[in-house]
Amino acid sequence: MRAIVYSAPGGSEVLSLVDREIATPGTGEVRVRVAVSGVNPTDWKARAGGTQRGDFAEVVPNQDGAGIIDAVGDGVAGLAVGDRVWIHLAQHQRPTGTAQEYTVVPASRAIRLPEGVSFELAASLGVPAVTAHRALTVHEDGPTRLSPGALEGRTILVAGGAG
Repeated sequence: MRAIVYSAPGGSEVLSLVDREIATPGTGEVRVRVAVSGVNPTDWKARAGGTQRGDFAEVVPNQDGAGIIDAVGDGVAGLAVGDRVWIHLAQHQRPTGTAQEYTVVPASRAIRLPEGVSFELAASLGVPAVTAHRALTVHEDGPTRLSPGALEGRTILVAGGAG
């Protein structure tokens, strides 16, 4: 399969197109044939050396994407071959993201898509949507006014929610 990789920090000039073997999903993982790979600020910042990319000799970038599950590892429930999914945090603390034809991710990072949702829209959800959701609904070292339920019945504008 084809994959985009980098092995040193830098701009887009450090990216290379390579051929790789298609990985097999392990226990609790699924393999997705990637239809669309999303690029977020965290992706290019990691490549530039501005955020931690892990201690990996080679990295396939991009946290987000969308595609179709084509293999399921042992112990996976609720997802099956043929399911259309969006992927988030694919490359989080791992050397392989969605900038490849197939990616293997923990099943918890592949979310089944409703009918009518395009792969393009789905690939844009991951980091931006999860970040906005967490900022508005989860109390993690933030103001208590953003605790779960605090926004119930309110209309909220998320400025910059596109990443």
